Amino acid sequence: MSIKTVVIGSPLAGTSVLFSILDVLASVGRDWEMLHGMPMKAPVFQVSLRTADGAPYWDVNGRKITPDAKLDEDPAPDLVIVPDMHFDPNGGFPAQFQPIADWIAAAHARGAIVTSVCSGAVLLGGAGLLDGKEATTHWGYADMLGRNFPDVKVCRERILVPAGEGHRVVTAGGASAWADLMLYLIARFAGADEARRVAKIYLIDPHSEGQLTYASLTSGRQHEDQLVAEAQVWAAQHYDSPSPVAAMASLTQMTERGFLRRFKKATGQAPADYVQTLRIEEAKQLLETTGMSIEDISAEVGYSEPSSFRSAFRKRVGISASAYRKKWKALAPVTS
Repeated sequence: MSIKTVVIGSPLAGTSVLFSILDVLASVGRDWEMLHGMPMKAPVFQVSLRTADGAPYWDVNGRKITPDAKLDEDPAPDLVIVPDMHFDPNGGFPAQFQPIADWIAAAHARGAIVTSVCSGAVLLGGAGLLDGKEATTHWGYADMLGRNFPDVKVCRERILVPAGEGHRVVTAGGASAWADLMLYLIARFAGADEARRVAKIYLIDPHSEGQLTYASLTSGRQHEDQLVAEAQVWAAQHYDSPSPVAAMASLTQMTERGFLRRFKKATGQAPADYVQTLRIEEAKQLLETTGMSIEDISAEVGYSEPSSFRSAFRKRVGISASAYRKKWKALAPVTS
């Protein structure tokens, strides 16, 4: 029996993820068999692209999309997939999406498994399905998810988070994590062998190292505290100073304790953590674009001991500095 699957379309949905999901699920039981001259199997997933009104729309990339049906048409789904949505990461939950969120909640209440990719987790938050649960989303939307739905435990480093009773809520990280979600769902409904076949057909490599290696660590929350903003500007230019937090407090003419409280209230980070973040972000750039030794990079960004740098780098990025350099080496020629 096919798994009745609804992929939710929207003018804010990206093109590539939406159609990659549709293509990959349609290929299960078909493409591997075609390539090997084997009889094709019955479709594992019965997939439809649906929107609130079922009408054609122009998506965020300027492509005209024609859905298969409205959300409330039959058949009712066994599986719901919300792709990435181009929400404002600094805004609230978009009110115009509440009817869709309510439909998702109702589908889940009827027994459907509900999943999301990237910023699509915000819709699951709006549906109330993430309260009290762990969830992930794109690193650029982690603050938005946590700010709008404070009962959610946001795991910004994770690629895939199955949660809830029976794992009937599954969130995936950044946009390319659609592939991890598809392999998970195929393995869950069609078996691990089928998932491996699809991975081989599409050359999909699961993001086993998480998404910290891709994240911009300095994509913090927006605030309107001018004094703290001035301290942040100073830190961006002097993060390699030996005592940057004391210097920032002096700049703002506040006590260190008072400055710490004010800085954390505005940014969500302690000043020392913020400086560490700036140092590691600069180190990432040097690892990507130069041939400097790791010891020299450590000193360049303000660490007196390379061992302290290596530990801080792994903690914030998820892999070692040398592994990070190797990962990105192919994308840009390294110069000395």
